[in-house]
Amino acid sequence: MLELRHRGGCPGPGGAVAPPPREGEAAGGDHETESTSDKETDIDDRYGDLDSRTDSDIPEIPPSSDRTPEILKKALSGLSSRWKNWWIRGILTLTMISLFFLIIYMGSFMLMLLVLGIQVKCFHEIITIGYRVYRSYDLPWFRTLSWYFLLCVNYFFYGETVADYFATFVQREEQLQFLIRYHRFISFALYLAGFCMFVLSLVKKHYRLQFYMFAWTHVTLLITVTQSHLVIQNLFEGMIWFLVPISSVICNDITAYLFGFFFGRTPLIKLSPKKTWEGFIGGFFSTVVFGFIAAYVLSKYQYFVCPVEYRSDVNSFVTECEPSELFRLQSYSLPPFLKAVLRRETVSLYPFQIHSIALSTFASLIGPFGGFFASGFKRAFKIKDFANTIPGHGGIMDRFDCQYLMATFVHVYITSFIRMSSSTKMRHEKRQSTVRIFSWRQLL
Repeated sequence: MLELRHRGGCPGPGGAVAPPPREGEAAGGDHETESTSDKETDIDDRYGDLDSRTDSDIPEIPPSSDRTPEILKKALSGLSSRWKNWWIRGILTLTMISLFFLIIYMGSFMLMLLVLGIQVKCFHEIITIGYRVYRSYDLPWFRTLSWYFLLCVNYFFYGETVADYFATFVQREEQLQFLIRYHRFISFALYLAGFCMFVLSLVKKHYRLQFYMFAWTHVTLLITVTQSHLVIQNLFEGMIWFLVPISSVICNDITAYLFGFFFGRTPLIKLSPKKTWEGFIGGFFSTVVFGFIAAYVLSKYQYFVCPVEYRSDVNSFVTECEPSELFRLQSYSLPPFLKAVLRRETVSLYPFQIHSIALSTFASLIGPFGGFFASGFKRAFKIKDFANTIPGHGGIMDRFDCQYLMATFVHVYITSFIRMSSSTKMRHEKRQSTVRIFSWRQLL
């Protein structure tokens, strides 16, 4: 941005750089050129110059108002700010966990609605930050186009989901058959309309800023919509693939905070000064143990391990199946050093418990980097939290910054190690069946 300031010529009004006069050219120039120049200068004065602003010129966003309930403020009024924040975070965390259990009880469809609601709120929080910067230039259509693109991308992803998992329902509705048949063309046409509207909204001297905001919207869509779509894909594989990863991240957040609060001494990373090595390490071991136990408990119930399917005859989602080998107890031989400690040769485990170790390890070692990324983002825009939706916690995005990274890992893990092994086994069984048929034909 600063390069334009140091190029030849003197900056004119509005930051425009005037080239030096040509040799032999009159100082005043003709009236037509002067009139055109005046018009351009007026436009420059009206809209300003993006390149004249630096990072330090980003408008400061006022701190969020305190939304803590008055009853909590009165009850905790005698405590220091450190302990007051500890109690507020603790009470709100228990409240959110209780609501989460209630939604789990209400079924997979309510979980999908929850994911969709969180996606929209996270998108709103990130777009609002960009809008505050963009609004200072008084330019049109940024927020309108942002929400339009959100609608288009959701239509594309969830239309694919309807086609994949609601096939029997779609076959009964002729109107839906048309939408599904031409789904991708309709999605592209909707996006193309938004793209054309963006091009028509471009304003001279603000092209760069508008393309910044265009990229801002699309990166936000990548972070929120794409990842929430993967969360729902994981849910269709079985509720356990939804619950164990999400609860592992929640467990890591809570235990890392507790270990850091009571034992933290060594700073972990400059982006988050309150993060400590003690909290990071304590959160890791606690999360792995929690994930292993949670996997054992959930693997016992069909409600959690069976893939979520839509049944047209009952018009609802069902979770009934014969559990796969992942969720059947298997005997495993112990390593020699564990045999001496446990005084037994074998141990019975669900195979999913072994997979849970990988999920929990990612949640505790790599997942926090989603939070560090969010911390760097907030520092860049001089804000403490994305919003003030949850007292003591900040915005919804502050609580789900690690979940989106986790959702991608789980989806990749399932496609790489779970479906791959299942499809390989099916191909092997099919090959063996073909060999048996061929042998019988030879005998006959």
